[in-house]
Amino acid sequence: MTKKGSMKPGKKNKAEEPELEPLCCCEYLDRNGKKNHVAACLCDCQDLDEGCDRWITCKSVQPETYERIMDTISDRLRIPWLRGARKVNISLLPPLFLLPVFLRVASWHFFLGVVVLTSLPVLALWYYYLTHRRKEQTLFFLSLGLFSLGYMYYVFLQEVVPRGRVGPTQLALLTCGLLLILLALWRAKKDPGYLRNPANDDRSLSGSQTEYLNRTGPEKPKGFPGADPAGGLNNRGPKDEPKGCPGTLAGSPATGKEDWCAKCRLVRPARAWHCRICGVCVRRMDHHCVWINSCVGESNHQAFMLALLVFLLTSVYGVTLTLDTICTDRSVFTALFYCPGVYANYSSALCFTCVWYSVIIMGGMAYIFLIQLINISYNVTEREVQQALRQKTGRRLLCGLIVDTGQYNRGFLRNWHQFSTLGTHPFHHPAEDIV
Repeated sequence: MTKKGSMKPGKKNKAEEPELEPLCCCEYLDRNGKKNHVAACLCDCQDLDEGCDRWITCKSVQPETYERIMDTISDRLRIPWLRGARKVNISLLPPLFLLPVFLRVASWHFFLGVVVLTSLPVLALWYYYLTHRRKEQTLFFLSLGLFSLGYMYYVFLQEVVPRGRVGPTQLALLTCGLLLILLALWRAKKDPGYLRNPANDDRSLSGSQTEYLNRTGPEKPKGFPGADPAGGLNNRGPKDEPKGCPGTLAGSPATGKEDWCAKCRLVRPARAWHCRICGVCVRRMDHHCVWINSCVGESNHQAFMLALLVFLLTSVYGVTLTLDTICTDRSVFTALFYCPGVYANYSSALCFTCVWYSVIIMGGMAYIFLIQLINISYNVTEREVQQALRQKTGRRLLCGLIVDTGQYNRGFLRNWHQFSTLGTHPFHHPAEDIV
């Protein structure tokens, strides 16, 4: 009798829990929550069949059909892994194939170089606005950045170093700069200062099971005053404060107004925001950076700035060494715009094309670095700048390049001191700073 009595509660609890059986290395839970196998990746492709039929018969394919096809492909493109097959992100692959092809085609002729090097930023911006509009994470820019670093270094070793004008010390400096960039990027990719609710941790699940649960999302709270169904931010005010709500107070001050996040179900401290791309609240969130596929917040802002600085210095040094090798009788600035005979040799043309590709990337990164320097000097985040521009509450200087909200600005030196101590100890804001 005792055994039967002890078995019944166990069966009841087991029936109440979700059915999450262990997965083998080739199994996974698809987007519909059903168990599937990597060997069946070409089975039941109704969306793909429908799209191919309409394309063959010269019928228009609706954008929704394209989205379903891409979702099906991305869901089934997996590799075997422990405790369930892992999904391979499609956005990783295009830079690995397209970048070498485009750069080598651009090296054939001057006009081809102009067309290709002009179209590459346009395509990158188009893809950025496409993913930004859909609020989706993408590894395209991270893959593009890492592969660009590796490919530029490969071309430098294959085409520039053998000419004998680059010494071992110069090569060692360039290599150390590349390693420092990777180290700073690794640190910037770590936790930017996520605010997590301990009640939502699912550590015992496999990769595919956690992926499915994250895709379906937690149950949304109903009837909460001022909650934004799209996951946006509530206006910080006394009328929007929840009273007696079961949220988790995540490091907010004891006094002042706090902000409830309906998505994460916790109370946010001052200057913390919810990232709709990552789906998590971040302490002192600056912005979501597509180049690291992560947010820039309190814990990784310094590493992000270090990565930008080391990248710019290393790129300028590499470009200088390359131009000094392929255009020996001209200065670096002159050789960048006028290097006669560079397209007579394919090796020199490839190096010159890679130099201009690096210069374009350097220009974009230099602009980001400049904006970050200005924001740090005024103790304002990019998220606060955008909000101040929308609400017309900030003071604009230098044609809008500088936006001073005046809320956290304590002077140049104190602002930089606060930035240098981010993540080391909690910064005590004055009473008027707490919102």
